[in-house]
Amino acid sequence: MLTESPARLRWRLDPWVVWLPLLAFGLGLGWAPLFDVDEGAFAEATREMLQRRDWIATWLNDQPRYDKPILIYWLQALAVAVLGPSEWAFRAPSALAACAWAWAVWHFARPRLGHDAARLALAMVCTAWGPWIIGRAATADALLNLWLTLAGLDLWRYLETAPQYDRAALRRAYAWVALGLLTKGPVAALVPAAAAAVYCLSRRELRPLWVAARDPWGWALLLGIAGPWYAAILATHGQAFIDGFILKHNVQRFTHTLEGHGGSLAYYVVMLPLLLAPWSLRLPSTIARLRQDWQDPLAVYLWGWALFVLAFFSLSGTKLPHYVLYGSTPLFLLLARHWGSGGRLPLFGAVALLGLWPTLPWLTQVLAERTSNGYYADQLRLALALAGPGYWVVTLGAAALGLALLAWRRGSTATRMMALAALHTLVLALAVAPWAGEVLQGAVKRAGLQTRAAGVSAVTWRFDAPSFSVYRQAVTPRREPAVGEWALTRSDRDPPWPAREHDRRGGVVLLERLPDGPATPGAAQTSTSTASP
Repeated sequence: MLTESPARLRWRLDPWVVWLPLLAFGLGLGWAPLFDVDEGAFAEATREMLQRRDWIATWLNDQPRYDKPILIYWLQALAVAVLGPSEWAFRAPSALAACAWAWAVWHFARPRLGHDAARLALAMVCTAWGPWIIGRAATADALLNLWLTLAGLDLWRYLETAPQYDRAALRRAYAWVALGLLTKGPVAALVPAAAAAVYCLSRRELRPLWVAARDPWGWALLLGIAGPWYAAILATHGQAFIDGFILKHNVQRFTHTLEGHGGSLAYYVVMLPLLLAPWSLRLPSTIARLRQDWQDPLAVYLWGWALFVLAFFSLSGTKLPHYVLYGSTPLFLLLARHWGSGGRLPLFGAVALLGLWPTLPWLTQVLAERTSNGYYADQLRLALALAGPGYWVVTLGAAALGLALLAWRRGSTATRMMALAALHTLVLALAVAPWAGEVLQGAVKRAGLQTRAAGVSAVTWRFDAPSFSVYRQAVTPRREPAVGEWALTRSDRDPPWPAREHDRRGGVVLLERLPDGPATPGAAQTSTSTASP
């Protein structure tokens, strides 16, 4: 059985390993408003869970929500109960899960790939754009990736010890799968099982699969952890849960395109480099080692895991960018394993990407003038006005520091790349994410707080913005407003009834429905400029 490194104190003595995940996923975590639709929906469902004290089912604006299982809502509810209903609290479970994801990768890689490669793999988890985004989002994705990572890595610990087999690792994998079933559903079992199956089939060794599938303690753990909630939700919601969760959000997501999220077979071939940036330029040299890697059992397992995820979700009818991240952990390990075989090209790519951030408000302004969608145009026109002095200081300073790191020849390529990637996360956390949040969601947050302060009844009209309910701390129906009710809507959707505007900012309008009939002096529309910050 492979043993861990005897230098156990290194965990506590390596500041990079300890602090990079905490800073990457924690710095400025609550500075941006909640992003709709996903963050707003998860946060509002959690708020209603606390309000209803219903710990079995989730509700969104008083309607059953069967999109995801229960675990992320429990964790968010715990955070909100401790910290209060803030962006920081709703995102804290994802941030902690992402930290644990990074540390799990490091702990696995250290005895197998060496200390330097383990640090590099940890840095990739913390600084690649895809994991960084989901690790700071109030959704279920970072938590699911943690369970997939723990299950996949423990399955390898089980497989690499054949024929004795590490049963403790196998049973831990069953437990992680159970927690994944409570987080997102069947995909939590599919990905680790497929990774193990691909490996065993490639080696023509089926006995490990047979032994794993017949482990009674593993099944007891899985059923004991995941079974009670599934039994409870089926007992209370029955066929509605089966139709909503099992059939719609699992079966139909694979067989059909839901909510307009489609794409070609090449969708993830395009998305993967974006999600792994700024590390993506090392992908070609790593792929070039595929034939050589086929001689190494661990590499075969990692490639099987990554390629299964890529192939399976490429065939899915519904495609969202983060699905391919279920196979990012093995890719990070492979990239770190082969880092020494590449050149300095990733350094140039990382510095070039640092130069993107100072230009982003200008590019957004150009896009605003070219889009034909009035709502998005009104939103994006705020970009330059909301990029204050702090934005330019951070982004331009980071670009200059990136050039200095590129010119500095004393450090290794890996060390400089980790520094550049960490610099990206600082720019994203301190400048880009808060700026983008204000551009895209600041108006919704302001409208929610204004409506709450006014203490009036409100609805959303032809507009899906669940974060509005979070900020006004009340359920908000989606329907036409009654006379006297306030309504949140889009700037490109004029109401067919008399209305008074209480706020207009970006693409968002907060209005009050007035009685039908002749206009009154109070019915004159008043609004703020769409370009004002």
